[in-house]
Amino acid sequence: MYKDKSAMALIPARGGSKGLPGKNLKPLLGKPLIAWTIEQALKSRLLDYVAVSTDDPAIAETALKYGAQVPFMRPTELASDTSRVADTMIHALDVLQENGRKFDYIVLLEPTSPLRKDVDIDRAISGIISRPEADSL
Repeated sequence: MYKDKSAMALIPARGGSKGLPGKNLKPLLGKPLIAWTIEQALKSRLLDYVAVSTDDPAIAETALKYGAQVPFMRPTELASDTSRVADTMIHALDVLQENGRKFDYIVLLEPTSPLRKDVDIDRAISGIISRPEADSL
């Protein structure tokens, strides 16, 4: 990662979309939508770990196929229309810490914003690390 700091990507992808059912697995230019985010995260030079938080077995299977980790399944109460992504992030960090994984930074990468590049991710991580007074970016 970056000197003595570690960063993980968290890709939240619940299965219960109502506006566009199954949106995270819908094909976009030949790949499931979520695959684009996973691939860019894995190309990042500054991410140490790429995890998908999902409640859907099909999303978990696809995430694993494209190289992400799925270290847990998201609880139902964190996968509703009214669930807050902040609670999903806290859950992920808690579960990972219970299993001996700690990170200095967490990078939230929404699968519904697939047009970022790995260099965008690295610039953001470098930006937050270079500003120790900042707690988010």
